[in-house]
Amino acid sequence: MSGTLYVVGTPIGNLSDLSPRAVEVLKNCDFIAAEDTRVTRKLLNHFAISTPAVSYHEHNSRSAGEKVLARLLTGECCALVTDAGMPAISDPGEALVALAHEHGVRVEAVPGPTAFATAVAVSGLPSKRFTFEGFLSVQKAERHAHLQSLVDEVRTMVFYEAPHRLARTLQDLLDAFGDREVALVKELTKIHESVERTTLSAAAAKYAGGEVKGEFVLVVHGADAPSETVWSLEEAVAFAEEQVRAGASKTEAAKAAAAKSGLKKGEIYKALTQ
Repeated sequence: MSGTLYVVGTPIGNLSDLSPRAVEVLKNCDFIAAEDTRVTRKLLNHFAISTPAVSYHEHNSRSAGEKVLARLLTGECCALVTDAGMPAISDPGEALVALAHEHGVRVEAVPGPTAFATAVAVSGLPSKRFTFEGFLSVQKAERHAHLQSLVDEVRTMVFYEAPHRLARTLQDLLDAFGDREVALVKELTKIHESVERTTLSAAAAKYAGGEVKGEFVLVVHGADAPSETVWSLEEAVAFAEEQVRAGASKTEAAKAAAAKSGLKKGEIYKALTQ
């Protein structure tokens, strides 16, 4: 009989946010699969947990995942953790959870803090419907296509960003979406936690070229409800051609044009490649 893979949420800053159930699971499981064993060991030491930890991260996920699976299939129980927050959310733990399901291993949740949901809650922006977009690509074409596909997104959008890329991202968001309301949520649950409600234009100006510290979650207001204007195929293709000239692939450009026009991506792509 196989064991259980526990997906355990860990604090995103304040160690007091680790739940009693999480402490119990971490103490009693056979081993822990950790993104960075050094980071996890600090957490374990704080709670006097001596359970051994093995490394499982983006660069060894295939080989390490097979080793974790092998132990699970012999009946051992493993707690999957990331450095902060819920594993498998914009995290390589996704692959391990999928692998466990593929082999019939029980997967059990031990919920904990999640930065994107927490940021939405404190942002004051519409939260009935929102979309988590994670980190934008550092590749210019992919980044551009991603943002263009969201131009008409009416839901609140949530992005993660590192401090050294904040200025570029704010300017890219402003260029793609125009001026929108935004909440810059920094260092959640830590000493220097802050929530800054402003606009993209003001934020881009404030942080342009400046050095900032801390991890950011950007919560951006969605677009206004779409108008009744209907694009012709020619207009959609012209828009897609602009995206290609800006560096997007034809597939990405057709997808962005479809999102903008309401026409089918395949129809636009066919006209674009003729």
